[in-house]
Formats: sequence, structure tokens, C-alpha cells
Amino acid sequence: MDLYEYQARDLFEAHGVPVLRGIVATDPEQARLAAEDLGAFPVVVKAQVKIGGRGKAGGVKLAHSAADAEAWASQILGMDIRGHTVHSVMIAEGADIAAEYYFSILLDRANRCHIALCSREGGMDIETLAVERPDALARVALDPATGIDLEVACKILTEAGFAPDEQERIAPVLVTLWDTYRGEDATLVEVNPLVQTGSGQIIALDGKITLDDNAAFRHPEHAGLADNRSEDQREVAAQAAGLNYVRLDGQVGIIGNGAGLVMSTLDVVALAGEPYGVKPANFLDIGGGASAEVMAKGLDVILGDPQVRSVFVNVFGGITACDEVARGIIGALELLGDSASKPIVVRLDGNRVEEGRDILQEANHPLVTMVPTMDQAAARAAELAAN
Repeated sequence: MDLYEYQARDLFEAHGVPVLRGIVATDPEQARLAAEDLGAFPVVVKAQVKIGGRGKAGGVKLAHSAADAEAWASQILGMDIRGHTVHSVMIAEGADIAAEYYFSILLDRANRCHIALCSREGGMDIETLAVERPDALARVALDPATGIDLEVACKILTEAGFAPDEQERIAPVLVTLWDTYRGEDATLVEVNPLVQTGSGQIIALDGKITLDDNAAFRHPEHAGLADNRSEDQREVAAQAAGLNYVRLDGQVGIIGNGAGLVMSTLDVVALAGEPYGVKPANFLDIGGGASAEVMAKGLDVILGDPQVRSVFVNVFGGITACDEVARGIIGALELLGDSASKPIVVRLDGNRVEEGRDILQEANHPLVTMVPTMDQAAARAAELAAN
């Protein structure tokens, strides 16, 4: 789960990371009152969305009075920033910035380790820096048993090119950021920028945190941080139905049983769709129990997506036999009725495959086409989506 900036700020503060005061407002009047409460001007009015590029989109403004804060909030609230609607703003204290740095801790899945990234050049697009000037970004693998203590923090800062006197000020802040990362079971903690003020104070001026949903059972308090308004509503509905679903930017809906099979299906559909300019529309793993109810929930989510033009159901019978899957598909179409209106290509293989194919053939549903192989089925689904 990605957090809003104000939520990250609150978690930083709870773990001892130095931050500035910030007050959330959901209407212009609240923004004015928040600015008055902070007292010292200027203050910053910052759109709260779970996406980057807020400043370039006009979602971050400097206010020199409470009236300014109210006016900027009126302009920013309701704004669309790269597909994300602004429902709240944070009124934050201004800072006397002398230098801007970058620091993050993340889970590096490719190398199966935690990694710290650090640069003397903060306040900019870190992806651009990593491509254009990779030497300016230090990458240090972390021992999970040690994490970041003062010794490790100084090592990171040395590799990033910080002088010893700078390290003395910054290192304790890196330790508290590791405490946040570990204590909240995060997969990402990012500060951009981490600033040094004119008086030499180190402050996390802007924060980003991604929490590991797999650790939610250890953090019941994290449930209160969720805001479904900022999430894809199909993903929210699928999650509520117990489905593993991720929406993608394509036209062929995908349903499979098992994450590995679904990933392979995405690949073959992407390849088959190249000549037609069509791509997979989603990842959806229905797991081992492909009952009529589970299949109906999956088909309902996918068929209700306006970008989907065809559906590819790719199932390898194992624990759940193919005849059970076939009954699930027919039962799902009966449950959905007229709401099911897009062609469905089905490929069955594995346990009791012949029985499953017989069930589908006997049902002879007008939307369902059976194809024997995965590649042929992907090609057919792509062709139907293109037409």
C-alpha cells in the first residue's frame, strides 16, 4: 500500500525522523485555518496524491498568507494529476533550504536484498539521475540483521561523496529512516529531498512510503491508512472478492489458475497481439478453487472493464480438475447473464481435460471458443480483441 505524503510524514515523526509541521485540509477554509495555525509564513500548499510530478502539474504552491493558502487550496483541490484526483492538501511549514539530498531504502527483488540509495543531488527526478549520471547515486546493499546503524550510515554517505562533518549531521537521520522501514514493514522509504537548512539542521522535507501488504497482520493500525478513492476501483472490487488482480493497459482480459501460469499467459498474449496492436488488460489469478462463484467474480471484474474486448481463460487442471473449471465457466456465464457480452477463449489442459472440454462443447455457449493450445488460444483472443 502506497501512502500519502502526510501519512509518511506522520510515520517519520513517530520514529524520530526530523520533519516539519504539516496539517491536512480537505476544503479551502480548512487550509486557511491550517496556515493560521502554523503561524510562520511562507507555508507550502501540497496536493496529496499517490503519484509523482505534483509540482510540474501545479499541485505544489507557496503561500505567503492564510488568504493565499485558501486561494491555492481552492485551485488545487479537485485537480486531476496524472489520473489522480486531489481530495486533500497538506499545509506545511516552509524551510530555509541550503542543500537538497536524496535518500531511500527499498526492497530489491531482483537481487533479493534491501538496498539504500543516496545522492548529494536531491529534489529532482531520481530515475533521470540514475540514467544520466549513475555515478552520482550510491547504491549500498544492506544486511537485514544489521540494517542501518551509525557505521553503515557513514559508509553509505561516504560512497555518496559526503564529507565527514556532513556525515555527522546526516547519519543519525538515516538510522531513524531505517527504523521506520523496518518498524513499519515497508518495501520503500524515500525522502526527496532530504534537506539541510541554513542553520545546519537535517529535515525530511518530502516522504514516500510503501507498506508491505503481506505484513498487514502485524500492523492492524495500517488499515486506517487505506484510502480506496485513490485506488483502481476494479482492483478494490477484486481484492474484496479475494482475487489476485492487477489492471493493465490492454484489451485482452486474462484469467488463469496460478501466478506463474498467468504471467506466462501475459507474455504469449503480448507476443500474439503485436501485429494487431493489442496487449493484456490485466493479471488475474483465481487460485486453485475455480468454482462457478469464483469464476463469476473474475469474469465480472474483467467483463465490466470497458477497455477489454476479449477474454482468455487459461487453466491447467491440477488440484482443481478441468471438468470443475468448465462447470465454473458455464455457471459463471449463467450467473452473469446479459452482463457477459464479450468473446471468451478457453484453453484447458491437465487433469480431466477431456471431460472439461466435453462439458464446454455440450453447453455450446455462443461466447465461448475452445482452443487446444496456449499459443493458439492467445492468437485467437488477440484476433478477437482486434476485430
